[in-house]
Amino acid sequence: MLYAIISEDVPNSTPLRQTARPAHIERLVALQNDGRLVLAGPCPAIDAEDPGAAGFSGSLIVAEFSSLAAAQQWADTDPYIAAGVYASVKVKPFKKVLP
Repeated sequence: MLYAIISEDVPNSTPLRQTARPAHIERLVALQNDGRLVLAGPCPAIDAEDPGAAGFSGSLIVAEFSSLAAAQQWADTDPYIAAGVYASVKVKPFKKVLP
């Protein structure tokens, strides 16, 4: 089943993101290589594709896991959590309708 992992950043998270980004991306690439990643990306803090110094306000990941517990466990071990990037993380079942 698919799950949405919705994360909210702490204020001024850009330096923390930069430090943990390689390990964070490595995990996403592993999901992609397994054919389980639907989409992943950060949410700009302002209405711009490149937010510059404004940085990002959070992230969205939609991926396939065997259960809600497995998705939650995966989310709980994200390097961004260990680095203090995320203030909160929600994991919800997700049903893809379109496209």
